[in-house]
Amino acid sequence: MEFYQKLPRNKKEFALFMAVISIISVNIIAPLITCFEFGFRLAVWANVLQVLPFIWLSVIGLVLLTYKPAEWLTGRIVAEGDSFRAHVLINILCSVLLMSVFLTVIGTWIGSRRLSWEPILLFFHKWPRNFAISFGVEALIAQPIARWVMARLHAAQDRRQAQAMV
Repeated sequence: MEFYQKLPRNKKEFALFMAVISIISVNIIAPLITCFEFGFRLAVWANVLQVLPFIWLSVIGLVLLTYKPAEWLTGRIVAEGDSFRAHVLINILCSVLLMSVFLTVIGTWIGSRRLSWEPILLFFHKWPRNFAISFGVEALIAQPIARWVMARLHAAQDRRQAQAMV
């Protein structure tokens, strides 16, 4: 029942679900990672705000590219009878794993406004921190809020449908 109530049922709902998650994630993760890198100062945060739309667009593109591989990987780890929470947590883990690999490099290029070898050369130094921040935000903030939005939307739809039948 939780799968039906808390996850998108169609493409329109998937777009809403993805929008909620991506907007929350980008507005928390990008500033946090950047501030850990360059210091928690107002100027650093202001610079992040200038590139957030570009980071958000790259996140949307990467979600669409990594969605199927993350689903496949999730299916290899969890069994069909496992709980809703197990499925969701492993899916978050797989999605964040794939996204963080790409965004550790792409996010640095967008943030620095130049292509360089630096994010590739420092990848194994920066990726664990980026992964941990991203996983925490996704698992504890962004995805629970998006699932709450879906549950509220589906409850309202189910109420309307029940009233229409009466």
